[in-house]
Amino acid sequence: MSAVPRVVRIVEVGPRDGLQNEAKIVPTGKKAEFISLLAAAGLKDIEIASFVHPKWVPQLADARELIEQLEPNPNVRYSALVPNMKGLERAIETGIRRIAVFTAASETFNRKNINMGVQESIDVFRPVVDRALKEGMSVRGYVSTCFVCPYEGPVAKEKVAAIVSLLFDLGLDEVSIGDTIGAASPRDVESTCGHLLRLFAVDKLAMHFHDTYGMAIANVYQSLQMGFKIFDSSAGGLGGCPYAPGASGNVATEDLLYLLDRLGIETGVSLQLLRRASHFIGAELGRDLPSRVLKTS
Repeated sequence: MSAVPRVVRIVEVGPRDGLQNEAKIVPTGKKAEFISLLAAAGLKDIEIASFVHPKWVPQLADARELIEQLEPNPNVRYSALVPNMKGLERAIETGIRRIAVFTAASETFNRKNINMGVQESIDVFRPVVDRALKEGMSVRGYVSTCFVCPYEGPVAKEKVAAIVSLLFDLGLDEVSIGDTIGAASPRDVESTCGHLLRLFAVDKLAMHFHDTYGMAIANVYQSLQMGFKIFDSSAGGLGGCPYAPGASGNVATEDLLYLLDRLGIETGVSLQLLRRASHFIGAELGRDLPSRVLKTS
């Protein structure tokens, strides 16, 4: 337990990564209310939107209108996913100050997800990141399928490290390591992330687990013991991936927070207020959310 950090930063991805996989399109005003409730719970990093073409993700077509409706909050950093230069230009117009770019450790998954090879996606992101940094924005990166690919099987840790290195070379300040289909075990985390920690600072790496096989919290605990202190999660366990057959939602923020609270790790987030936010969006979607903690209240 000596390596477990005293403070952990949670990056809430429910409003973007979660809602983009819902069949129902949530009205903009309800999204804004959901985000406000998340901020009121103490979450300080919230990914709220995506500037991909509305044709591909109609659930997030209202990014500009949503950002206009949000009350400025100096204590909260909002971010949005950006796929290309056109998306970046739309993001710049809204005044958002943090963006995220995404690729994968699996060639097949990347082609099915964004219709590009891994190196091709890096080449597309290069001018996007350069422009964003010149605009004074900060940039985060996502690497999907870092442990297992639904098409290629187990992913080599060396391949993951090579892609992470390319992203940092672009000027990103943080890279999220994704278990996109939720197939990793703590042993996989120990192997792949142990390799990454020999090459990159732990402060620059975030962990992004899905809970398909019920391993998300176990993988979080393994990561904590290795010193990781940035975790992506989704309120209520919203999410999944349309290009990863069988993948369930992200690790629920409530379940993550319960673990951290019980370990005495500080997050600045209120579990009671977080539950309020998740119950709100669950009611709007008209269904029960998968978070185990949420089912107890």
